[in-house]
Amino acid sequence: MHISSELSSPIFDIECKQCPRLAGFLHEVKAKNPTYFCKPVPPFGDDNAKLIIVGLAPGMHGANRTGRPFTGDHAGILLYESLYKYGFATKPQSLAADDNLQLTSCRITNAVKCLPPENKPLPAEITTCNQFLAAELQQSNSGSVILALGNVAHLAVLKAFGLKIKDYKFAHAARHNLPNGLILVDSYHCSRYNTQTKRLTETMFHQVFAMIKAELLRSEP
Repeated sequence: MHISSELSSPIFDIECKQCPRLAGFLHEVKAKNPTYFCKPVPPFGDDNAKLIIVGLAPGMHGANRTGRPFTGDHAGILLYESLYKYGFATKPQSLAADDNLQLTSCRITNAVKCLPPENKPLPAEITTCNQFLAAELQQSNSGSVILALGNVAHLAVLKAFGLKIKDYKFAHAARHNLPNGLILVDSYHCSRYNTQTKRLTETMFHQVFAMIKAELLRSEP
């Protein structure tokens, strides 16, 4: 059963230019890199996913280049290896949008769909883009798990459901029961900075996925 059958907004708009700063920046990047995707990056994966992963925003030379979340840059290395290890992906590497990799019962999306300067979206841009995340998450089935990669994604999920920040504090490997029957799990973002400084290790990330896998197995009929 879906959380909501009435969507107030489409889940994605590849022609969206509601954030002038982001639209202008994409235009500049496209002029310098004509082969890059340089548009809002669509969600990738299973429409009926039981695991929905929410990242921050497309990376300059990753999703913004390839057109697929966490694809083609360092941030996706640990993520896709973990998805493959725990049965959510058909390949351990995501190199290009046409590499035939498929996700199983999993979908990856972002809090902000456009590349932001210095990988830092403004609060107003996060709020504007939240309409798309909210519409997407409202399609999730009760019992599904949302994995928020980083605090920005965590806050975007709470905003999407109109929930209070004080009731759901971000922490690595934290698990939150949401009132709509979904489960929110937090992890540090799998960025180059976090993995190279060991703030997030492979073991830590795999523990989060093991917890999610166990959660989904318990919820199976």
